Amino acid sequence: MWGILSQFGMVSARGEFNRARAALRRVEIEERDLGGFTDDQLLRESSSLRYRAKCGDALDALLPRAFALVRETADRQLGIRHYDVQILAGTLLARGCLAEMATGEGKTLAAALPLYLHALSGKGAHLATANDYLANRDAEWMRPIFSALGLSVGVIQSDMLPNQRRAAYACDITYGTAKEFGFDFLRDRLQGSEQGVLDTGFHNHGEHRAAQFVQRELNYALVDEADSLLIDEARIPLIISQFESASSATLTAVSKWGAEIVGRLEQPTDFIPDPQTSTFRLTPAGRELIRRSPKPLSLSGIQVSDLYHSVEQAILVHQRFRPEQQYVIQDGEVVIVDEFNGRIANGRRWRNGLHQAIEAREGLAISPVSSSAAQLTTQELFLRYNCWAGMSGTLLPAAREINSVYHRPTVAVPLNRPCRRNHWPDQVFLTAAEKWTAIVEEIRTVSQQGRPVLVGTRSIDKSAHLSRLLDQVGISHQVLNALHVRSEAERIASAGQQGQVTVATNMAGRGTDIGLGPGVAELGGLHVIGTELHESPRIDRQLSGRAARQGDPGSYRMFLSLDDEILEAGFGKEQSAKLSTAAQKRQDTRGLASLFRSAQHHVEKRHAGQRRQLIQSALRRQDQLEQLGLDPFLEVEDDASNALS
Repeated sequence: MWGILSQFGMVSARGEFNRARAALRRVEIEERDLGGFTDDQLLRESSSLRYRAKCGDALDALLPRAFALVRETADRQLGIRHYDVQILAGTLLARGCLAEMATGEGKTLAAALPLYLHALSGKGAHLATANDYLANRDAEWMRPIFSALGLSVGVIQSDMLPNQRRAAYACDITYGTAKEFGFDFLRDRLQGSEQGVLDTGFHNHGEHRAAQFVQRELNYALVDEADSLLIDEARIPLIISQFESASSATLTAVSKWGAEIVGRLEQPTDFIPDPQTSTFRLTPAGRELIRRSPKPLSLSGIQVSDLYHSVEQAILVHQRFRPEQQYVIQDGEVVIVDEFNGRIANGRRWRNGLHQAIEAREGLAISPVSSSAAQLTTQELFLRYNCWAGMSGTLLPAAREINSVYHRPTVAVPLNRPCRRNHWPDQVFLTAAEKWTAIVEEIRTVSQQGRPVLVGTRSIDKSAHLSRLLDQVGISHQVLNALHVRSEAERIASAGQQGQVTVATNMAGRGTDIGLGPGVAELGGLHVIGTELHESPRIDRQLSGRAARQGDPGSYRMFLSLDDEILEAGFGKEQSAKLSTAAQKRQDTRGLASLFRSAQHHVEKRHAGQRRQLIQSALRRQDQLEQLGLDPFLEVEDDASNALS
């Protein structure tokens, strides 16, 4: 049912790397032949490759000449020549592998190689990146290369109309976000269902029908930040919602009553956590308390099961959700902060009454509850392509999971220059207050040396807290908490200037290089500080990878405290409290750094299991529905999960 991996076939990671090295030698031979060509001759050579691809020649046979054309054209149009390691990466990506390229190694330029090769067939090639700004930026940067070789480039932006999207998808190469690609896929499915057409083949059901859809055949996709999209966000489906017709007055009343009564409930007497679903369940005593509690007249007709559900969502909000961590308030509305990248998730809403529970706690107007009209996960989207590949700076730790779920190898691409990053010893403190004081002092010491400092925090509120501390001691700095993606990229790009101090959420600015300013390399380069471990070690690795790009010098240090969230998440509230109490009695934190890594490992292992169950369940369900002749993306069952829409 899924698209083929590629027309190349798949072997082991080592075998793929060896093939890529052999391809590099062939590219170098082809490049010697092209050096004396005029620009017009390069264009004619590109047209010849397009003709051969459309006639059915294997892309593997066309790869050396195609890559040599892109390399030569990039040198002429942009003054940038692909490094040998970028040719290796491009080959791996063209063959449908996952390629790990370290931060600063030039993924955008490397991506031009497989995009060009797969676009030669005339069926299109898509690049999915983190946000609209990066999609537009990368498309404009690479456009001179593709245009010189006779290929058109389109960009999908979130505010586009259907006819604009259709034109962008009709281009040879299309840049956009996975979210926009997925929602366009779902909207086309909904459109197809109205015409009685199932599966992606509806794009080929005649011109009069295809004109109603925005996407063409899903041919080739290259996924940037692949670990974030395919692993971290695996449990969050893309959903097209429709509002339910429940009484707004009743919805408002039950949500507000749940927010009011939650303060009277105690754990574990009235409610207990459910580790399988990461939610909370009322105990029999808690349900009895709900039934006996006085209620306003507006709730007289509501079912008791709905009251239980509303209270359980209110408990979840009270226990786990904090403003400027999981969400922010903008213009009187609850706006989600993506927990994996620290960015604002505009247009997304929690489902199953959770969004309304947060609105009730914050005293905001209660919005209508929505149900799903269509949904899919990013994995399901990319598995629909004939061929897809992914790249990121932090893929190797997830290689086993990627292979088990997607059945393709993850290959590490060598560095263009040796890494000169110094990892300073972790610092562990008894309390968060002591930790923040030490962080401020290290920022002061390093910045006074003239070195730039980048500090990563896990949430918006913690970046704001550190900013206040720096203001108190007179340390000039900029705050990057990912509220505006355009300024995010601009600020992160300037974070390498002499003496600059930048406070950011851990993932903010991902996709933008930090270049060192004049004289900074001689001073020791960029110093990166982590303020606590993330639940995924790959995000910590991404943060440390900001320092020492492309052979530059740099350093990194992690600061930890015994009240960091990762200990409770990994060991549980009771065990983490015991660890903290024992250390407090000893007044000694030596040897405790390994405990934080162990807790992080427990959390990551648990999440990996949840992701495997999700994808396996989704695949089984899709097989069953398709065997019945039903569309698995439109036959949606709303369940008790708190997914996003």
